[in-house]
Amino acid sequence: EANELARRGVKEIVLIAQDTTKYGIDIYGEYKLIDLLEELVLVEGIEWIRILYAYPDVLDESLIDTIRKHEKICNYLDIPIQHCNDDVLKRINRHTNEKDLERVLGMIRRLIPDMSIRTTLMVGFPGESRAAFDKLIGFVEKQAFDKLGVFEYSPEEGTPAAGFDCQIDSSTKADRKERIMILQKEISEDANSKKIGMKMKAIIDEKIENEDVYIGRTQYDAPEVDGVLYINTKSKLAPGDFVNVTITDSLEYDLIGVIENEFAK
Repeated sequence: EANELARRGVKEIVLIAQDTTKYGIDIYGEYKLIDLLEELVLVEGIEWIRILYAYPDVLDESLIDTIRKHEKICNYLDIPIQHCNDDVLKRINRHTNEKDLERVLGMIRRLIPDMSIRTTLMVGFPGESRAAFDKLIGFVEKQAFDKLGVFEYSPEEGTPAAGFDCQIDSSTKADRKERIMILQKEISEDANSKKIGMKMKAIIDEKIENEDVYIGRTQYDAPEVDGVLYINTKSKLAPGDFVNVTITDSLEYDLIGVIENEFAK
């Protein structure tokens, strides 16, 4: 499939599953994501390989070493932790705890300091106390995730959680979501401002109509869910093209840049 996509001109492959890190367990009886990555990097024409939905309970150093070893594999991981409080994690049947999460995130940043980490959180799960939420706020502030999304727990008929005691009211859930997103906005704005002056490789996604501006992304941003890079240029570019860009300005979630040495040619 990857070879066929490459023949059609696709430059970026996004690996996505309910739990991508467990790829192969149903077919081969063991985890085979690393083997898959080693095969994909050999596909001519594919420039970027991106991993989404890597769960922390099976994310280890061997996978991070594989990412570090291959330039084609983006320094990007989507790790949906959902929460950090041990009691909440147990109630939602997660096989991790706060110490596990801190260990895994620390390991990733130690091996690949510029790894872009995206996560998804859930607020308002039945029994999420104020103390548990405060713990989550503190965890987000400490970890300073590069990308972060939050959703409110919504009971689904027939699920065990729908019958749990201590359901959280809608206004509290909305308030908790808003508080996290306000914090994340500050984290993102600060992180983006520090990228001004940096030189980055970017892929072109589209052109803004009637303007000399293209929309692209760096390896640190996944398509559709993350920020974009606005590239001011007189050059004629096409989706899938790669350019070297100097970051000239930043927004809350997006970046602005120009093609490196464009006017020195």
